[in-house]
Amino acid sequence: MIRWTVVLAGILGFVGVLLGAFGAHGLPDRLAAQGFGEVEVAKKVDQLEIGVRYQMFHVLAILAIGLLGGKASSKKRRLATGFFLAGSALFSGGLYSMAMLDVMGHWAIVPLGGLCFMIGWVIVVMLGTDMRPKITGSEAS
Repeated sequence: MIRWTVVLAGILGFVGVLLGAFGAHGLPDRLAAQGFGEVEVAKKVDQLEIGVRYQMFHVLAILAIGLLGGKASSKKRRLATGFFLAGSALFSGGLYSMAMLDVMGHWAIVPLGGLCFMIGWVIVVMLGTDMRPKITGSEAS
């Protein structure tokens, strides 16, 4: 059985490290060559770093959800993972596009991604409350 959430976490983690390395080693020179000044370059590198940071935090959350296995509601695990994935795409992806492409498709994409992250965390709280051991009649006495 493939634990798709663990595979997803691995892929997103790899991409996060790759983008972080690019942001540290390739992006500043690329932006300077495009005519951006030092202040603009620093701002864009910071945007990329924030996107990577949030993506990597949520990679760890997705990995933890994947490792829960049958110990928690599969529907809630899928929902939380989906919201974390959407948050990574919208929040981090929006910051990546602003930093690397100087493009922002729609002004609400980054905050919408943040909202997806928050919803995912609320579902994680719900997962935590679902994991309490069930007491049967014989155990209660």
